[in-house]
Amino acid sequence: QVQLVESGGGLVQPGGSLRLSCVASGADFSQYGIRWYRQPPGKARELLDPVAQITASGDETKYSDRVKGRFTISRDNAKNTVYLQMDSLKLEDTAAYYCNAAPWWILSGPGDYWGQGAQVTVST
Repeated sequence: QVQLVESGGGLVQPGGSLRLSCVASGADFSQYGIRWYRQPPGKARELLDPVAQITASGDETKYSDRVKGRFTISRDNAKNTVYLQMDSLKLEDTAAYYCNAAPWWILSGPGDYWGQGAQVTVST
């Protein structure tokens, strides 16, 4: 079992930055790939297009075309933490952001473990 806790959400103006953190506990964090998914207001969680993902070792990352060049995912396995640095935020980035963990051998799709979500609101 992996427990995930997100933090770092908030309200920011367009063009601003936020950094989300996802802290894991309960299992060997270094054995899990991490994805970030988001759920815009009034819409379903976007499970087919993760915002960003990073392998268990941290040597590979992938980004949705919607955030490529603006968001950066990283991890510190010594701290059991994954970060999502979000720069040049746009109004359409407003969503609840969820951290998700999957065993290292699952290369795509969400794993079984979810955090509670962190709200990001981009507004003037």
